[in-house]
Amino acid sequence: MTEAAISDHGLIGDLQTAALVSTDGSIDWFCCPRFDSPSVFGALLDDERGGHFRVRPRHDYESKQMYFPDTAVLITRFTTEAGAGEVVDFMPPSGREATRNHRLVRMLRCIRGEMSFEVDIAPRFEYGRRAHRTELTEHGAVFSTDALTLTLHAVREPDDARLAQVRVEEGDVRASIDLKAGDVRGVVLESAADGPPREIRVTEFQALFDDTVAFWQSWLTRSTYTGRWRETLQRSAITLKLMTYAPSGGLVAAPTTGLPEQVGGERNWDYRYTWVRDASFSIYALLRLGFTEEAAQFSGWLRDRVAERVGGEGGPLNIMYRVDGSSDLKEESLENWSGYRGSRPVRIGNGASDQLQLDIYGEALDSIYFADARGLQVGHRGWIAIRELLDWLAEHWDQPEEGIWETRGGRQDFTYGRLMSWVAFDRGIRMAATHGRPAAVDRWRGARDAIYDQIMTKGWNSDRKAFVQHYGSEVLDSSLLRMSSVGFIAPQDPMWASTLRAMDSELVTDSLVYRYDPGASPDGLLGSEGTFSLCSFMYVDALARAGRLDDARLAFEKMLTYANHVGLFSEEIAITGEQIGNFPQAFTHLALIDAAITLDEALDRSAGR
Repeated sequence: MTEAAISDHGLIGDLQTAALVSTDGSIDWFCCPRFDSPSVFGALLDDERGGHFRVRPRHDYESKQMYFPDTAVLITRFTTEAGAGEVVDFMPPSGREATRNHRLVRMLRCIRGEMSFEVDIAPRFEYGRRAHRTELTEHGAVFSTDALTLTLHAVREPDDARLAQVRVEEGDVRASIDLKAGDVRGVVLESAADGPPREIRVTEFQALFDDTVAFWQSWLTRSTYTGRWRETLQRSAITLKLMTYAPSGGLVAAPTTGLPEQVGGERNWDYRYTWVRDASFSIYALLRLGFTEEAAQFSGWLRDRVAERVGGEGGPLNIMYRVDGSSDLKEESLENWSGYRGSRPVRIGNGASDQLQLDIYGEALDSIYFADARGLQVGHRGWIAIRELLDWLAEHWDQPEEGIWETRGGRQDFTYGRLMSWVAFDRGIRMAATHGRPAAVDRWRGARDAIYDQIMTKGWNSDRKAFVQHYGSEVLDSSLLRMSSVGFIAPQDPMWASTLRAMDSELVTDSLVYRYDPGASPDGLLGSEGTFSLCSFMYVDALARAGRLDDARLAFEKMLTYANHVGLFSEEIAITGEQIGNFPQAFTHLALIDAAITLDEALDRSAGR
């Protein structure tokens, strides 16, 4: 079989875990029972060892994929010489109580003529490291280990058992289902089921579909965005919701691990965790779209981490956590897995979790301040935690660190880390004044002002006429595109205009933006990477704020052409234009939302609206 590209997938999920479904009907990635649990299907990283759940026509076919409008229900459409059919994939939402019970629903429809579907279910539990038992029953099958059980239910009517032919081969289940126009059948794969496989009637199957569609369409009506790119932003909002762990409100950076930043390279990280940085940005994006409930829950998750102060060497906060807020992220490699198109190692866990990254404190405080100003006020316990955090930062901001990009080449005095430390103090001072809260405001103000003067002298390179990645360097870094958006520098300041021009010539290629040049600033890793889509959308935001509206709009429209067939973005874009890195990437969709809203507002102002 031909290996599916990263971008050849749509995303489904139930707000506790998620699955990637390829355009040829294969579930190539699924972890259970949570986003950060071991995989059951992992063909995206190793077709032989990873496992898969395939549903496709028996004969030669062509396929297209789409979402049912305004939902996370994915439809893969197949056409053959004999007819046309669909596989409709979704996961009924699981709710806010953590559960091991999840359902992958695969509805098979014949639309015209006739179609013979083949079903191939080959689970590989715990990254393929745990053997399983398979039992075939009258109404389905059971795949079991000591840790997890998957139950396959057949969807059919009592008199049509003839439609399916089922067999077990080396622990995998294979079936063929022959349908004619108008027939609807399918399968449901359920984890931690409360009973044996059962026969599901088509009416119950249809009710599952209707309820899931209603959930997503009802949720989306809460969006207040009515701008130029409404459909695009709605898809990004649904994608972010799909990457949210409902019991805690934590947002995973991506539902995948090991997808490479360079095909064949070693930059293959595990993103199935909640970063303080990503969670902070999500509060901004969701509030700007009108999703206050999700923003409130994310704010609560973030305040809990601030209050717990269980960080390691990197300070009172770790840079990332598991979706439930725990912090055990030991990194290891799946040595036997081949990796996506030979990209090894395939890592699980993340060894960067205890790095010192000072920018996270500014991002956390900035988002809490933003939410507080919009009615999601900080209570007494939260304020005490914020005060302790800023008192710690007042002692520790002026030191080398690993920086936003989690480099493994040694600590530096990163300008972005100083910038966001400035933001942390500035927002804390503002909240203390607004609410009359007790705080060491004079100390915080002294630190804020010292950081400002330091950045303006040491972070500015007069030869480059630009702010640079770290003190004493000439390297540009696109993380600094946020300098104007956080209010550190005026968007029309000549120093900022010249920094943007320098980035134009060195980091920007058409609409695409590199994070930095690893050749000029070694980061401790081999190889290169693609352009970083977060930074490409940050560039649009910075251009819009600087009044370069024509440039901003063109760059934004060009970026939208790099979305996949259902509007999803990965982490990076390769020089070939293909999507690379973990997929879909929350950072990218968050930045898309922010850029679109900023650009919308700027275009409206320029038109006198």
